[in-house]
Amino acid sequence: MATRTDASTRREQILKEAARLFAERGFHGVGVDEIGAAVGISGPGLYRHFPGKDAMLAELLVGISGQLLTGGRRRVAEAGTEPGAGGPGAVLDSLIEGHIDFALDDRPLITLHDRELDRLRDSDRKMVRQLQRQYVELWVEVVRDVHPQLAEPPARAAVHAVFGLLNSTPHLSRPKLPNRAATATLLHAMARGAFASAADAAARA
Repeated sequence: MATRTDASTRREQILKEAARLFAERGFHGVGVDEIGAAVGISGPGLYRHFPGKDAMLAELLVGISGQLLTGGRRRVAEAGTEPGAGGPGAVLDSLIEGHIDFALDDRPLITLHDRELDRLRDSDRKMVRQLQRQYVELWVEVVRDVHPQLAEPPARAAVHAVFGLLNSTPHLSRPKLPNRAATATLLHAMARGAFASAADAAARA
């Protein structure tokens, strides 16, 4: 008899393979049977877990937006209270590290968001946007703690620019990164540099 944990694990497997296939071939280029075959079950068997492809897409895009926000809030709380915490800079570093983990480990979701967001129902798309706005504002507050000379508008613009930088990972080598650790270090340095440049520009203005 399947347990709740088994069902949860199977749902996660289905979503992972659906994200990969949707990113590779496009939402309409993938059938339910193909997703089922990727996880070792029949296409109709997927309907025990999801009512259809639309539901998978919604759970993927709403889910990752919620996970980023939840993870970001957790990182801010933990980095700010750890013994010997390094202040606002350490909080920003932790946020950057968390987003880099997403950008390197969940590249299909970035492609999926860019290509398929408009396919969501209005309510799901609005939820994604709401979660994303909260995530951006979380970053804006932390960035301004590190660079107080940045007003909110340029800080927000810098956050969006850094997201564009970090989320460029689907354009890197496929299917695997040449060196994950080196790529993560490079992305981190570039993100920090971008915020510092924005602060320098504000100071000169």
